[in-house]
Order: sequence, then C-alpha cells, then structure tokens
Amino acid sequence: MSITNRISFNNLRGDIFGGVTAAIVSLPLALAFGVASGVGPIGGLYGAVCVGFFAALFGGTPTLISEPTGPMTVVMTAIVAGLTASNPENGLAMAFTVVMLAGLFQIIFGIFKLGKYVTLMPYSVISGFMSGIGVILIILQIAPFLGQAPPKGGVLGTVGAIPQLLANINPAEAILGAVTLALIFLMPKKLKRLVPPQLVALIVGTVISLTVFQGADIRRIGEIPVGLPPLYVPTFTPGQLTVMFVDGVMLGMLGCIDTLLTAVIADSLTRTEHKSDKELIGQGIGNIVSGICGGLPGAGATMGTVVNIQTGATSALSGLTRALVLLVVVLGAARLTEPIPMAVLAGIALKVGIDILDWSFLKRSHQVSVRGSLIMYGVLLLTVFVDLIVAVGVGVFIANILTIERLSNLQSKEVKLITDTDDDVRLSAEQKQLLDKGNGRVLLFYLSGPMIFGLSKAIAREHNAMKEADALVMDLSDVPLLGVTASLAIENAIRDAHDKGLQVYIVGASEKIQGRLQKLGLFDLVTSDHILSDRTEALRQAVDLVYSKEAIA
Repeated sequence: MSITNRISFNNLRGDIFGGVTAAIVSLPLALAFGVASGVGPIGGLYGAVCVGFFAALFGGTPTLISEPTGPMTVVMTAIVAGLTASNPENGLAMAFTVVMLAGLFQIIFGIFKLGKYVTLMPYSVISGFMSGIGVILIILQIAPFLGQAPPKGGVLGTVGAIPQLLANINPAEAILGAVTLALIFLMPKKLKRLVPPQLVALIVGTVISLTVFQGADIRRIGEIPVGLPPLYVPTFTPGQLTVMFVDGVMLGMLGCIDTLLTAVIADSLTRTEHKSDKELIGQGIGNIVSGICGGLPGAGATMGTVVNIQTGATSALSGLTRALVLLVVVLGAARLTEPIPMAVLAGIALKVGIDILDWSFLKRSHQVSVRGSLIMYGVLLLTVFVDLIVAVGVGVFIANILTIERLSNLQSKEVKLITDTDDDVRLSAEQKQLLDKGNGRVLLFYLSGPMIFGLSKAIAREHNAMKEADALVMDLSDVPLLGVTASLAIENAIRDAHDKGLQVYIVGASEKIQGRLQKLGLFDLVTSDHILSDRTEALRQAVDLVYSKEAIA
C-alpha cells in the first residue's frame, strides 16, 4: 500500500482549478474560525494550510479537502477557553498540544484499523451531536455579531448575557453582520457557482465598513503576522495532563467522525471508495503539524470537498494545490485581511452554524421514530448545555440499550422448550413422531440465532417452565454465537436438569460453543456420548432412555 494519497497528473487542469477554487472558499472560513476559536485569524490560516496539505498528501480520499471545520472549532474554542483560564501563561501552548494529541490518537485509530468503528453509531446520536455543535456555534457568534466582545462563561454565559448584549448593541457592526448573512443567503445560485458567497460577503462587508461606516467604531481583525509560523513544542502541566488527554481523545474522535462522514459524501459524488484507516493516519499527521505550527485542528470539510469535486478535481493534487495557495496568502498577502470587520466574520461563522444543523432530520425525526427523536433532542441539549463527551456517551448508551432490547424481544421467540409437536418449530416427521412417542417425558430446548446477553431472561423463563421429565435435549444447531451471559443461563438450565435427574443431550454445538461449555464445566455433567450433531439421533436416544426406564419400573 502506498504511503501517500492517490496523486495523479492526468487531470492537471481540473485538479489545479479545483484546488484554487477550494482555497478561495476556505479563506473566509479559516479567518472566521480562527477568530471564533480565540486563537486568532492566523491560527485558522495555519490550520487550513497544515491539515489541508498533509491530509491530502498522506490521506486515503483523493478529492477530500481538509481544513478547520465548525465542529472542530467549537471543541477547540472550549479547550482554549478552559486551558487559558486555568493557566494564562501556557494555556494557548497547551491547547496546541491537545491538537497534537488529537492527531496522535487519529494515527493510532488508523494503525489499529478502527476507522470502520468510528462512525458505527446511531444516526439519531450523530444528528443530535452535530446539531448541538451548530447551536453552540450560533450562540457563540451572537456577541461579535452585535459588535461586542464575547462574554465569559461560553454558551451559558452568552445565553445569560443576551439582554445586556441587545441593550449595548453596536449598530454599525450589527448592520455589517446582517448584510453578510443576507448576501450569503440571498445570493443567486448562478452566481454561487462562479464565486463563493462567503468571499463576496467578506469583500462587500469590508468595503462597506471602510466607506459607509468610515468614522464608526468597528472592531477589525488587525495586524496578522506575515511569514512562517512560530513552532510550539508540547507543553503540559502534570495536574492538567488528564484533562488534556481527554480533550485530545474527544477532538480526535470528532475529527474522525467529521472526516469519514465527508469521505462518504466524496465517494457518492466520485463513484469511488475511500480508505478509512489511511485517511485517519493522514488527518492525524496533518493535525500534529498544525498543532506544532499553532494552527486550528481540522477535518474533512463537506463544502470544500463538494466544490473541489464539482470544479473538476479527481486526485489529491487538488488538496495540495489548495494548501499551497493559502500558504502564499499567509506568507505574503496576510496584510490585506487586516481591515476585515469581526462582525462580518461572525456572520460567516453564524451561517456555518445554521448549515451544521441537521434540518432534514430535525423536521421529521418524530415521524420516523419517537424514541429516535427523543434521543436526538436529548443529545442535542446535552451537547449544548453539559458536555460533548457526556452527550455522545449517554446517547450511544441509551440507543444501544433500546436496540438490544428490541433485538432480544425478537430473538426470544426463538427460545422454546418443546414437549409436544404443537409448537411452531420446524421438525421433521420422524422428530415429531419421536416427541409424541416420548409422551412428555422428553424435553426439547430449542434455541436459534445469536444468543446475546439480552436473551438470558428468555432462556431463564423457559428453564423455569421445565416440567418433570426424564431427558432434556439442548438443541444449539442454529446458534452461531453464544455470549457469556447466555452461556451462564444455559449452564443454569443444564445444571438444574442434571440435579433433577434428567439425562442431558447437547445437539449441534459448534467447536467454539463446545469450548465455552467445556470451560463452564458442563462436560462433567454431560457424557461425551450425549454430545451429538444430529437432533433426530438425540431424540431417538432420549426416547429409548424413557422406554428403558419404564421397562425397569
């Protein structure tokens, strides 16, 4: 397998054009996310360059564009705020160390081929989580949109300060923010295909601020350092190492989810198939370099990827081109961004927050599934008002418990204790005849399908209904998987039957299941000649046993 991504020079014009177009789309977003995160606009640009270049070079999705995204910025904002509040001197350097840790975890996920498990969570949880992040991004933009500095306390602090923010509104900045939003929302589709609405809004908003509001007090980006970034070495304090470790895992996981969901979109547009684990390694390398350079963490970006593909890109050369174009901006043209108003960037970021909201599922989730809808809204509220990790953990736990309950209820119908031929189990004519001949003295305990832990109650229920008899045939022929909890429930049934004097026959157990039963010590109770592969033979032996007992009596 090649170390680098699929880079081809067969479509040079399409890849270069796609990369340049994606760079134009990325520029206003990188500036907006940099400001929103608290790192500064240059941090957004460095993140777009570093993650974009190395993820394109070493990733596993040729047309994927990687850069700072809304979800990653929201998490990074909380990390920067928390670490700088507890350690003003080294907090920012520690935040960049968390970005490096996130990249390291992504590489580990890729090396151990965990990519396929990252997105293996219910859609209701993903939807609630992403919509919650969208809500957070919207709330955090309220203050700069209205022309004021963000209040302390993050989301809750901003919500509590809304009356004060409205009372102290800066009319000029609020108008600029509203114009930005209006331009992005109302720009005709034909024009959107030619030029990104975010870039138009950025230019128009800046021009209006320099002309119409020339004398107004407007907060602007200000001076951006030109040249190569200062390098940050990993910085941490022993007391906060655990917090940084957890933040790194959370940031890495979110980056994986964000990237792989975007990679699936890229696959559907290009009719190709990405390499999940390789993509995670590329993203991890990009985030490590971004952390070293003082840049924001990044992930696969849907908007940039779609634009890249639609403008003709087919290989990773487009992603490399985009990163190099942005690097030229950072090295030489960063001064041109100095007069951009903060309110304009807030308007751009606010629109991203609106787009992150999963409107499609929010509008019809209650029609699809009431339970799914409750999980989605629960995760959304926990994401906004409690914690991102808690939200995902609680959502996945509840969703999985409900799924296991439904599967167990369905599967429990395949756990049956049969004494006659009236039960709805597929038996051959000879097997039915043998059960009738057994006259209720032979019990057939039939199990079918994977025996997960949720079925232990059904096994125990049938076991408790066991009547007085002479023989028990435990039929495991249709059981491909036997979990630990179900194994213990079967053990209880066999031991109880043995204590009551029943002869026990085990039928159709695979080698793996036999090995598990042997470890439980059941083969001390069941003789080797009673472990059979054929149900008919087991029933025949059990009936013969009944008749031999009656003859002796």
